[in-house]
Amino acid sequence: MTHEVFNQVPPLAGHDVADEAVLLDGLEREGAGWAEAEVRELGRLAGTERAQEWGRLANEHPPVLRTHDRHGNRIDEVEFHPAWHELMNVAVTHGLHGSAWADSRPGAHVARAAKFYAWRVDAGHGCPISMTYAAVPALRQSPGLAAQYEPLLAVREYDHGLRAPLTKNALLAGMSMTEKQGGSDVRANTTQAAPQPDGTYRLTGHKWFTSAPMCDVFLTLAQAPGGLTCFLVPRVLPDGELNPLRLMRLKDKLGNRSNASSEVEYHDAVAWRVGDEGRGVRTIIEMVNMTRLDCVIGAAAGMRQGVTTAVHHAAHRKAFGAYLIDQPLMRNVLADLAVESEAATITMLRLAGATDRSARGDEAESAFKRLGLAISKYWITKRWPAHAAEALECLGGNGYVEESGMPRLFRESPLNSIWEGSGNVAALDVLRAMAKEPQTVEVLFAEIERASGADARLDAAVREVKTSLGDLATIELRARRVVERLALALQGSLLVRHGHPAVADAFCATRLAGDWGSAFGTLPPGVDLAPIIERATPKPGAAQAGGT
Repeated sequence: MTHEVFNQVPPLAGHDVADEAVLLDGLEREGAGWAEAEVRELGRLAGTERAQEWGRLANEHPPVLRTHDRHGNRIDEVEFHPAWHELMNVAVTHGLHGSAWADSRPGAHVARAAKFYAWRVDAGHGCPISMTYAAVPALRQSPGLAAQYEPLLAVREYDHGLRAPLTKNALLAGMSMTEKQGGSDVRANTTQAAPQPDGTYRLTGHKWFTSAPMCDVFLTLAQAPGGLTCFLVPRVLPDGELNPLRLMRLKDKLGNRSNASSEVEYHDAVAWRVGDEGRGVRTIIEMVNMTRLDCVIGAAAGMRQGVTTAVHHAAHRKAFGAYLIDQPLMRNVLADLAVESEAATITMLRLAGATDRSARGDEAESAFKRLGLAISKYWITKRWPAHAAEALECLGGNGYVEESGMPRLFRESPLNSIWEGSGNVAALDVLRAMAKEPQTVEVLFAEIERASGADARLDAAVREVKTSLGDLATIELRARRVVERLALALQGSLLVRHGHPAVADAFCATRLAGDWGSAFGTLPPGVDLAPIIERATPKPGAAQAGGT
């Protein structure tokens, strides 16, 4: 009887991932209550063993680069495990890519954000999905190109394989901006774009990071005669010939291993200009902003996955004669993780709502999105790695083992803070927006102060951050601190107005008033832990908990 199994946790499967109050309440509040059935359908699929197995297999069998076929012909293809294609098919057919731009219903972008959040069985395949979503507003800078390509970016069909884009049923879009000498400083790019008599350009250069190289088209930056310019680059030319984009190698990454991130060389590659010459950054910035939104959504989803897994484990695991979930110190840890998760989720939904209303012409919401998104991209993505580490630790040694799924979650957690501008870039972008577009500051504080008078701790935090903005001599040095306090004030306001009272109270007591330690699990006495933990507990369909 040496291998009798007891006191082990059953798999967390068979539940509705989307069945959480903060998500569904926000869906309704932000104008997409009509999409609840769609979100719940995807959430139920995400909770199945089948979908979870797709995620595991896609990560355990990462993509393989095939530069040549067996005859020596250059093919530049990336080979994926079948599980990757299953994941992609689900994401595309449920409209997580460009479909929201073709949906006239108010709340379409909120519905899409909620589904992107719920479909969290694998983060890697979210990269081409996110870039396809983000490409549309940038592409609209050239109406002629948008008329040809935008409808195909919105079709809910996964039509993979390299063929001439306009002959396919549906398309995916990527982004190829950074170069090894510049990174986020894209104005240092050296890729050259030579104009041709037929209106096209020929691109020559090396891109250091090109994610998802099997997408059909890419938005890329290159130096044209008029300066840095945005271009649309297809993998396959209209005549069916491969565009000379040479895939040099795939990156060996910490996480996000199911996704192929590559280095690409352009050898006189054919491209079409998007927007005016010399306005490449301004043209592509909307794509950057939309991918930043998905960075926030992805971090919020990752935090939710972490705390849900930790709560499920604690509800089934005994130590020292009691279930972990019934032990005061573990309850403190779990509740603290849940508070962080809810703050992230309620914020990403507000940003999705602003995105939706901005797309429909609301200038105030555009201003709020401009600053609120930059602030949240910095802070929420920064919180995920610490959150993932603590959630993993709730499982003890079991959490350190690959089979638990927690190491994969932990390895994924730093990415969203790096992608589309790491911490310093994001913080400085906030300062830049505040200086160049002061109306965004007014709109942000108008949003925050909708909770004015409801919680003294929040009011004090708002006064403090307003004061901190006045010291311009040191503001760049203090950029991270300033952005952090702005993010916390926004999260606190949203929770006080729309969140569960126990969650809002815990957040204000700790994140705003400072009655908190330096690690998760340091909530003060008096916080009502029970409803916070209950809200993070997987709902019926999962194995029932053994503890209370």
